[in-house]
Amino acid sequence: MKDGIHPEYRPVIFKDLASGHMFVTKSTVQTKQTIKHEDGKEYPLFEIEISSASHPFFTGKQQLVDTAGRVERFKKKYNIK
Repeated sequence: MKDGIHPEYRPVIFKDLASGHMFVTKSTVQTKQTIKHEDGKEYPLFEIEISSASHPFFTGKQQLVDTAGRVERFKKKYNIK
């Protein structure tokens, strides 16, 4: 591999905004936020709108997650009242 062209591969905390669930995995995602984990180390934080902790397929229950007015845009697009 060439030096200096690959992004840094490091542990990152992903936080599900719908449920508040957090998990650590390795990623090359770029973020400016950091958070202290329960193991005492500080990790970069990346916030996601939905994960397996809040997705209806994995949880078995329907949740309405309305971020950035998606439901309203859908209703307006298809003229649903």
